Amino acid sequence: MKIRDVRAVGLRGATPAGGWSNELKRDDSVHTLVAVHTDEGLVGIGSVFTSEALVRAALDVLRPLFSGESALEPERVSEKLHRATFWLGRGGAITHAIGGIDVALWDILGQATGQPVGRLLGGRWRDRVKPYASLLMDEPDQLAANLQLVAERGFQAFKIGWGPFGRHSSRKDEEIVKAARDAIGPDAMLMVDAGGSDGRWSNNFKWARYTAEMLAQYDVSWFEEPLKPDALEDFIALRAASPVPISGGEVFTRRQSFTPWIEARAFDIVQPDVTKVGGLSEQRRIGLCAEDHGVKLIPHGWNTAVGFAADLQLASALQETDLVEYISGSAYVDDVVQNEWKFDADGMLSIPSTPGLGVQLDPDALSKYADADFLLNP
Repeated sequence: MKIRDVRAVGLRGATPAGGWSNELKRDDSVHTLVAVHTDEGLVGIGSVFTSEALVRAALDVLRPLFSGESALEPERVSEKLHRATFWLGRGGAITHAIGGIDVALWDILGQATGQPVGRLLGGRWRDRVKPYASLLMDEPDQLAANLQLVAERGFQAFKIGWGPFGRHSSRKDEEIVKAARDAIGPDAMLMVDAGGSDGRWSNNFKWARYTAEMLAQYDVSWFEEPLKPDALEDFIALRAASPVPISGGEVFTRRQSFTPWIEARAFDIVQPDVTKVGGLSEQRRIGLCAEDHGVKLIPHGWNTAVGFAADLQLASALQETDLVEYISGSAYVDDVVQNEWKFDADGMLSIPSTPGLGVQLDPDALSKYADADFLLNP
């Protein structure tokens, strides 16, 4: 089975706010779906956290390399693409686009073999996983109301991030966290994401250490991106001093970027994003390296239904990955699939056991946000 074509369409019309200082608009294209078409009719789907224009430009560069390649060897083909384009910008839009192809190839391999992707990645350690609702922070009263609405859907774990946190005063930070804890109760999981990768982030190690002490008082499960993403030495020092686990890595790409951080014990939890890092092949290798060093992988999941489905499959294949991120209220996650995501009484989601990624896009629903015919039809 050979790769016949690779297509990309950007999602527009319901792009959720990102919390960035240069905030996204609903028609901005930052999530792009990729479809790999084969000469035997199978189609695999991937997702890329990059604009449609950049993904399509990357595909123009990559096309001579993937055309006619095997559609049943995702890791080898992806590695070939990475190595052949090293000099064109390792870690940028080309890496992101290769990741979308990689996810789509795993989807094809699963369909062709009749197996869920998680089993092909190494085996299914679990058949269900706990999703945590990911929400932007707001003023305390509004945040509490937002959390209560999300809790009604069945979530029992929550992450609050960005917004005013770390951008006004330590008093305001604590008011936000207290309101969140009060809203979800003492037994639910609560995580806090400072958003240190924002272009205007200015807080330093001392702020992060002081804030970590405060978060411990509210039983916060981890403190995410409390520092600028390249501050390796500060992350090492913070992890050693913090009473709560420290997480990060969502902006890194490829396993080579993660290795120094894992080996230096800079994170308790590492958070590669399958839509940026280079695909499931890279994410799995990062997870295995992390496990060998006593670090847990919890995927960053600010993406689409396709990216979320990939995260679910990875969670089944890595022994320590017992949580996945679920961006609450995103049409690109909830509205474009044929079957809605359903929680059980324990706040858990079943990991699909059907062939491939186990997600079926609804072409009519997808057409509200992208050219579904071009993406999916032969």
